[in-house]
Order: sequence, then structure tokens, then C-alpha cells
Amino acid sequence: MNPQPAPAKTPERPAHAGQTTRRLLIAWPLLAALSLALPLTLPGQPRAADAAPLASASKPDAFEQAQRTFSHASAGDNDAIEPALAQFTALMQAHPGDPLMFAYAGAATTLQARTTYAPWKKMRYSEDGLALIDKALALLGSAPAGAAHRGVPAALEVKLTAANTFLALPGLFNRGERGRRLIDELQKDPAYPATPAGFQDAVRRVAAKGAP
Repeated sequence: MNPQPAPAKTPERPAHAGQTTRRLLIAWPLLAALSLALPLTLPGQPRAADAAPLASASKPDAFEQAQRTFSHASAGDNDAIEPALAQFTALMQAHPGDPLMFAYAGAATTLQARTTYAPWKKMRYSEDGLALIDKALALLGSAPAGAAHRGVPAALEVKLTAANTFLALPGLFNRGERGRRLIDELQKDPAYPATPAGFQDAVRRVAAKGAP
């Protein structure tokens, strides 16, 4: 008789794979709370789907449009996430040395984790977004100081955007301490006391989110 071929072995999953997946599924609802609160969404602002094309706008106008779209996305409108990411990606490509564009593009990329139940996709979106935010923070040390927007220096807005994203992510990313340090740096910056009250209120809310 011909010997029966040995059955193919099923590849073994790493011992920690199931535990990691469970941790992701438990922790990720926290991303639903990810919001920046700056810029504030004002009554009468256009929905993300109604935003004018960036290609025909100057940089200030395009940035305003992208911020409005991001505001809708961060407030819970999942339909606004993709347009916000597209707008800030275009701005980032057009202004590769501007850390503020990288920070918002990274935050919008991370928001995509809200749109899927697949843990590996959540992980990919979050890691890709964090890479862009890390790039934004690195650029703060080498790029010229950006112009203030609505009375907020670009460096402070980058730090708030980064800190808010870090503190909203599940603890398995180990970004909480960095987020708290950024908020502390921001509040101690000499330019901070002169920023608008709305910005300072947003900083306090993010700081409270990261309080032990």
C-alpha cells in the first residue's frame, strides 16, 4: 500500500496573538472620543462633502477648509474623515516643510481607526498616523516658525494636535506620557498666555483627559 501523505500543518499563531487582538477590541472604543475641539465647529459651516476643492484655493483658504472638515471628523462625523485626510495630505505634499500639515494629516489618518472593526486595520491606521505626527514634532526643531493661525502659534497647535491624539489612543501604544509632556511644554511656553481663550480651553480639556 502507498503510504498516506502526512496532513499539512496549520501554521501556529503566536501565543500572544489572541491576547493582543482581545486587548485591541476592548481598548479601541476609546478612539470614538478622539476630538480636538480646535477649531470649533461654528453654526452654518459647510459639511465636509460641500467643501470647495483645495486646488483652486490659496494656502490660507485651503487650510481653513481642511480644518473645518477635520473639525467635523473629530466631532464624530466618520464621513468627514476621508475628505479631511485628502485635504491635509494635499497640503502636506504642497508644503513638505510645514509641521502643522503633518500633524493634522497624522491626526486624520489615526481617526480612520474609528471606521473599521478589523484590529489589524486599526493598528495600521494608528501607526501610520503616529508616524506623521512624529514627523511633525521632529520638524518643529528644524522648520522656520510657522505663522500664527487665529492667534495661535503653529508650534503650539502642533503640540496640542499631537498631545490630543496621543492621549486618545489605547494604552498599548505607550503614548500617554509623551502626550502629557507635550501639554506641559505647551502650557509653559512664553507664547501660551497670549493665545485666545478658546485655544486655552481646548488645552485644559486635553490636559484633563491625560490627568492621572
